[in-house]
Amino acid sequence: MRPVFEWNLGSRSVELGKRTLIMGVVNVTPDSFFDGGRYYDRDRAVEHALQLLNDGADIIDVGGESTRPGARVVSDAKGESSSDVPEESRQPVSEAEELNRVIPVIESLKKARSGAIVSIDTYKSSVARAAVEAGAEIVNDVSGLRWDRQMPRTLGALHCGVVLMHMRGRPEEWRNLPPVEDVVILVKRELRDWAAAARLGGVRQERLVLDPGFGFGKNFEDNYPLLKRFPEFADLRYPLLAGVSRKSFLGRALARNGKDAPVADRLFATIAMETALIYKGAHIIRTHDVRATADARTIADIAAS
Repeated sequence: MRPVFEWNLGSRSVELGKRTLIMGVVNVTPDSFFDGGRYYDRDRAVEHALQLLNDGADIIDVGGESTRPGARVVSDAKGESSSDVPEESRQPVSEAEELNRVIPVIESLKKARSGAIVSIDTYKSSVARAAVEAGAEIVNDVSGLRWDRQMPRTLGALHCGVVLMHMRGRPEEWRNLPPVEDVVILVKRELRDWAAAARLGGVRQERLVLDPGFGFGKNFEDNYPLLKRFPEFADLRYPLLAGVSRKSFLGRALARNGKDAPVADRLFATIAMETALIYKGAHIIRTHDVRATADARTIADIAAS
């Protein structure tokens, strides 16, 4: 049985553990690996978010910058990009551009569905602040609050929910990262340290959810130990989120004739892994395919209860 938590989002709390929650993805970007460009328009993004809610999403995660392999990100440190990534795909998204992408979507979504729980997927403190002021109740930071030094203090003052994700390196560095001896030990240690740093910055423990970051700076072979040993993350004593939706390590496992399965052919593998993660203790599943995941969640929750 999963431990039960009350996730404090500021104005309300959400129970985690008795029922798996689904976080539906809305990428307001031209270049995300799965749906880049499809929901770049505000009205299309809001329409898609509303459909995800109707399909069973409990949370809508709105993002305005891709962190797929090869992307460059704005941070204090500089990194070199892989030469085989197109130049236009390597450029970081400015604060102003990210705000222009996500804030109108959040405002319109909250106007259309005032009770919706909205998350902002960002590592920039200024975007996080504006998004919460626009109606978001969760900040989902793929950098673990490490790429913007103001993020912990900003989130401490905002009193919102926080998802702290683990990532090795930065997207432009992923292709050249060295292997690790035990990825589970590494991720557990760093998540513990980063959560402690967040608390020191003012983010209370009851507002934190941890995400081991499947696919984010992990080599292909690292992701399956994360799945197999996922129950070990319960030792950290935080709720757990997992996002594996259509990721490249699934495509590699499904390779035929020497070619990885394309993104469009990874749905069944995604559902299989999401179901396994529910059995192994995930409180929240982040996914593109909400309707299929919601059906799988219903059965997995019954079987695991």
